Amino acid sequence: MNNFASAKLFKEYSSVAHGFFNRLGGISNGNYGSLNCGTTSLDNPKNVLKNRLIALNKLQSESKLVEVEQTHSNIVKVYDHDKGIIRADAIVTDKKNIALSVVTADCAPILFADPKAGVIAAAHAGWRGAKNGIIENTISRMCEIGAKKLNILAAIGPCISQLSYEVGPEFYDTIRNDSYFKKSQKLNHYFFDLEGYLFNKLLENGITKIEALGIDTYPVANNYFSYRRKTHLNENDYGRQISIILQP
Repeated sequence: MNNFASAKLFKEYSSVAHGFFNRLGGISNGNYGSLNCGTTSLDNPKNVLKNRLIALNKLQSESKLVEVEQTHSNIVKVYDHDKGIIRADAIVTDKKNIALSVVTADCAPILFADPKAGVIAAAHAGWRGAKNGIIENTISRMCEIGAKKLNILAAIGPCISQLSYEVGPEFYDTIRNDSYFKKSQKLNHYFFDLEGYLFNKLLENGITKIEALGIDTYPVANNYFSYRRKTHLNENDYGRQISIILQP
């Protein structure tokens, strides 16, 4: 049984393998149970490494798994046989057997592919990164190495849903677009549609082949890690789920 979700958009292309993993099927315990792939969590680093390999092996065991150290930025790197951890919020490659990955816990993983050009990308997209250009920068770097916007497929993976994402007036003033907000019963509070915001950012940047999986990471029954749920439960730390894309 697979412990990851797939985008229908990618399924007809054998040249692309991908998975949006949940928190099941790993070896970590407690708050990190069980497929915690977050290297910046306080989990045992050996468990995290094993969990990352468990996820990779579900897709393609011979590939190299590339890790990015995410900072909620708009920085995108093109993979170039890098050693160690890459500081960025998105990574792009045209090479085969290079498994690009991002980890999330309410922010959205977005996986990109231009199967015709053989270019793929993985991006970590919260509202801050999206507002500051992570999506347009990822598309731009893909096109620099041969992708074409008309051929790029984009899948928005599991993230916090609108009804789980209540925000205050400062956040509302930052986005300033009523189409992404529903009013809360709490005065001057709103529910923010992160997935819709990202979907429209992709459209605005010329990507028309888009799939949003519509999976909410907040409810515990959905088997995903959630930073917001961790905060509401006053837990001391939280795990992260991994999303991976590669060209076998």
